[in-house]
Amino acid sequence: MSSPATSNETIYLDYNATTPCDPRVVEEMLPYFTADFANPSSGTHSPGRRAADVLERARERVAGLVSANPRDVVFTSGATESNNLALYGVARAALANGDGRRRIITSLTEHKAVLEPCRELAQAGFDVQYVPVDRTGIVDLEALEHLLTPETLLVSIQAANSEVGTVQPLAEITEMTQEAGAFFHCDATQAVGRVPLEWQRLPIDLLAFSSHKMYGPKGAGALIARRAIRQGRLNPLTRGGGQEANLRAGTQNVPAIVGFGAACHILGTEGASEAERFSVLRDAFETELRQRLPDIAFNGHPIQRLPNTSSVTVRGVEADALLANLPHLALSLGSACNSGALEPSYVLLALGLAREDAEATFRLSIGRWTTSQGFGVATEEVAQAATRLRQLAEVE
Repeated sequence: MSSPATSNETIYLDYNATTPCDPRVVEEMLPYFTADFANPSSGTHSPGRRAADVLERARERVAGLVSANPRDVVFTSGATESNNLALYGVARAALANGDGRRRIITSLTEHKAVLEPCRELAQAGFDVQYVPVDRTGIVDLEALEHLLTPETLLVSIQAANSEVGTVQPLAEITEMTQEAGAFFHCDATQAVGRVPLEWQRLPIDLLAFSSHKMYGPKGAGALIARRAIRQGRLNPLTRGGGQEANLRAGTQNVPAIVGFGAACHILGTEGASEAERFSVLRDAFETELRQRLPDIAFNGHPIQRLPNTSSVTVRGVEADALLANLPHLALSLGSACNSGALEPSYVLLALGLAREDAEATFRLSIGRWTTSQGFGVATEEVAQAATRLRQLAEVE
């Protein structure tokens, strides 16, 4: 399999922010830009019906990756829209239906696509509560149990954190939520395709994820919504058409959705072996870097974490300065949603890191085209740059 075209000068290690589109995905998408361009809602002619057919084939592929029913898949533009649809959709439906429950529970380490809607819903009168996490990023289950009351409408907890890679104990969280009679929404953007996640085995009412995190195109995502919640318990954000079971008006982005389906199909056959390879590479990186820089720290849960993610604190070295001295490596300071932020990562602060340690932390995330050779170069360059910056600090 050939790799996507990338700069020969850059080693890309920011797969949690976005992934390159797999050439096999692009190949499946191409006909739907030109030859098969019809609107899938145009059922009066054969080109439209063909477009509708490929849309449903993609729906089956997306559902298959998480063992869901294709009828439960609602296509969106990405996980941000999916999360917004879940949160605002449930809240607005509750208001419209006279449902008196107003409590929404989420965690302090969620993506901003969850935190920002929750903040706005709190301003609108909903009782938004934030469950804390422990030092590794795992939700405090005792605190969650205390927060769950008959007034709880919705619980929103991510499957895995994009910055530190911690994977939440969804079985326990969903069971507690179900016993309380609340709906459960899960932002699974980082988890789907990287760790096992079977929709049918977990009482998750709303599951959000995105194509561009799994080697598919940007501009496509899904909200998987169980029938019980789709029937009057979830209001649409957009109106004007009956697409996506009346939950997402507008002509579907057929090329992107086809690519999304293709990416899910590939992950369904290759994801497990990829995850194993990622774990080996990541562990080798962390072992080697600790030998070179003994006083560094790794954040997140040591076992319950994404196989491709490493959050590294290099004490005494500001992370932005470190990355500036690594021009050949594409690394990040944390979630891409915080790009340009002057404040340290709110995720790291929620884990209990001191501000100075949070400012000394960078994230490395690997993927399909990360090689052991490139990873070796990256390890060496990080160690050298950190050592050099510490020496300069001592001189000053």
